[in-house]
Amino acid sequence: MCRSIKRLRDGEVAASDQEIEEAALQFVRKVSGFRAPSPRNEEAFNKAVADVARASKEMLGTLKVRPGRA
Repeated sequence: MCRSIKRLRDGEVAASDQEIEEAALQFVRKVSGFRAPSPRNEEAFNKAVADVARASKEMLGTLKVRPGRA
């Protein structure tokens, strides 16, 4: 796991869209090995970031957490 990715499910406070997108960007950077993609890879890179962010937001919105647990 990339240590720079912040845990987004933290108790009662929901992660913001910006936090989710930043984590998705960090994940895609780690997986791809690119800090910033070349112009020929930019579309695929940006699509991956958007897909990871969307899936993360969906997952965070449907998790069932026991009361009193983060």
